[in-house]
Amino acid sequence: MHRVVIMLAFAGLAFGQPVQYLESKKIFLLTTRQNSYAFGVGNDGALRHLYWGAPLWRADDLSAPAPRRDVSSFDPRQMMEAEEFPGWGGPRYYEPALKITRDDGGRDLVLRYASHRIEGNELTVNLRDINDAIEVSLIYRVYPEYGIVRRHAIIHNSTQHNLTIESAQSAVWNLPAGEGYQLTYVSGRWAAEDQLHHEPIYEGQKVLESRKGHTSHNFNPWFMIDAGDAGEEHGAVWFGALAWSGNWRITVEQTPYRQVRVTGGMNSFDFAYPLKPGDSLETPAFYGGYAASGFGSASRMLHRFERDEILPGGASSRLRPVLYNSWEATTFNVNEAGQKELADKAAKLGVELFVMDDGWFGARNNDRAGLGDWVVNPQKFPQGLKGLIDHVNSLGMDFGLWVEPEMVNANSDLYRKHPDWVINFPGRPRSELRNQMILNLAREDVKQYIFGVLDKLASEYNIRYFKWDMNRSFSEPGWPEAGAADERKLWVGYVRNLYDIIDRLRAKHPKLEIESCSGGGGRVDLGILRRVDEVWPSDNTEAFDRLRIQEGFTYAYTPKVMSAWVTDVPNMNGRAVSLSYRFLVMMQGALGIGANLNKFSEQDTATATRMVATYKRIRATVQTGDLYRLLSPRGDDVTASQYVAGDGRQSVLFAFRHAQQYQTAVPAIRLRGLDEKAVYKIEPVNGRPAPGQQQQYSGAYLMNNGLNLGLRGDYDATAVILERQ
Repeated sequence: MHRVVIMLAFAGLAFGQPVQYLESKKIFLLTTRQNSYAFGVGNDGALRHLYWGAPLWRADDLSAPAPRRDVSSFDPRQMMEAEEFPGWGGPRYYEPALKITRDDGGRDLVLRYASHRIEGNELTVNLRDINDAIEVSLIYRVYPEYGIVRRHAIIHNSTQHNLTIESAQSAVWNLPAGEGYQLTYVSGRWAAEDQLHHEPIYEGQKVLESRKGHTSHNFNPWFMIDAGDAGEEHGAVWFGALAWSGNWRITVEQTPYRQVRVTGGMNSFDFAYPLKPGDSLETPAFYGGYAASGFGSASRMLHRFERDEILPGGASSRLRPVLYNSWEATTFNVNEAGQKELADKAAKLGVELFVMDDGWFGARNNDRAGLGDWVVNPQKFPQGLKGLIDHVNSLGMDFGLWVEPEMVNANSDLYRKHPDWVINFPGRPRSELRNQMILNLAREDVKQYIFGVLDKLASEYNIRYFKWDMNRSFSEPGWPEAGAADERKLWVGYVRNLYDIIDRLRAKHPKLEIESCSGGGGRVDLGILRRVDEVWPSDNTEAFDRLRIQEGFTYAYTPKVMSAWVTDVPNMNGRAVSLSYRFLVMMQGALGIGANLNKFSEQDTATATRMVATYKRIRATVQTGDLYRLLSPRGDDVTASQYVAGDGRQSVLFAFRHAQQYQTAVPAIRLRGLDEKAVYKIEPVNGRPAPGQQQQYSGAYLMNNGLNLGLRGDYDATAVILERQ
């Protein structure tokens, strides 16, 4: 018997190497501190899932995939066998991981194990069709410290004939057989993104997807599943997130055979990807994990993984600076004098990054012209941007610039010169949304143009930050120059070239930082997060609305990337809340200010200056600490969130009250993540301690008895900083 096992110490326990293979049973075991994942090769060569759950240290405990028998001619064994990556072939009637059509019209595909290779924390398992040289490499990467497994596939045509891929999924995640599972996901729309849902999984399919060409406001490529009894800090939770910024699809399926599986990858809608002999297609990464202690634990695992392994620079990346954005103050009416005046005021508040928004280029005096012409408007900036940037830098701030490079207005020099550069179907309408059309990034000439204009800006000017916007979804996704057979490669080529542009920009300009914005949260996923430093969750900056948006966002994504602006009131709903309330809401992410500073009173300026200074004291804890969602805005009159620094020395509690009724007092808020044996000094952020509140408490008291923060009335808010003594 041959067995590859190297023993390591995980959390004081002896666990096997992250990737183990037990030759005698043909079983693969992938192990992290928090969980294990296992599958094996059946006697017929099919790759079948075996286990996903709490950590296992012994591959010998697992049994080889057992053969099944047909229940009836309507219930073949294939429907009850949890295949790791099923092709569409034979009597398989569930969602396939791969569906193809050969050039002779044949569509049957049955994949069998061919070989495997283990290199450190990465496993590659090669599958092959039972008749043809259609090959699939399944690639598993284990992140032992984070409880995460990354999966994706490479589909290779080694035949002598053309074939077309009709569905290309990244992975299938099989849950333990059973019933009563619950699905957690987010949905929404513009200005109402990341609304959290928790619902039973019934027999049939639940499809989360985007057909819009980008990640989408409507759904996000992320899920959590629990056994029906999980809460924030208890219960088993399985979770996953796709790294793809184009059309995607996640299918959650419960079969009549008490099986729940999640299949995800590229959206099969309007999808056809031809492969010539020798060609390959690589699917996006699909990350998955298991947490034994609730949704909060799963979120914290994701947050740490994203900060350390996904974001550019990883754990060494800088804390997000406090930024100011000029949009609400000036809209399209930008000029050097006005921007300098705003920069002076922003610097006095303690702002570290000044971002000039739309209106600085071409004939951009409104949203009907100028997109595509990325040259500085000479009437607004006669000497170019250098004078403004030098002034911003002299105030101790970095300079950032708004761009929307994927778009073009019909009223632009670029469109007049290259009308063929937009995605279109010849002879059909070219829909304009927000008066703009989409440049076809799948074209090499368009890709080079966009890289060129952004590279020129970053080379000529001291620009630290691009706010990269995308203000519409795809329509008429035609690429006539590609030809009918290859036209639908646009869906994949567009995203690949978008990634390539950003990767090349960052390689050439290592200090350049980028924010992903798409009319709010329309492009937030682990694919774009590998390339950007911050994301814009929503165009809705109304503070009370943001409590729910930010709650849903943090289920999947770290607060470090959550750009959150303090803006003017009344806002989107005609609601006016205090400036301190607005600051406290936005201080729970990457703080920014978007208000019109020209309208700030002396009192506003004093409040903002104090809040910015306070945020800088707690910024590391908020952006890189552990988040505990204590009270949800979905079900409580009070919302409360707590952040605990990695070293445990500092914690911050934010609390908000919506509307008091019948003089009802707020219940004590029980904290989490503290050292019960330590003593913590309590410091109110807004100088308003609750009646009778002491200055010091033990961690045990704070977690078991809690704090009463004395919130009263409508839209009251407070925060306290806890320092371990």
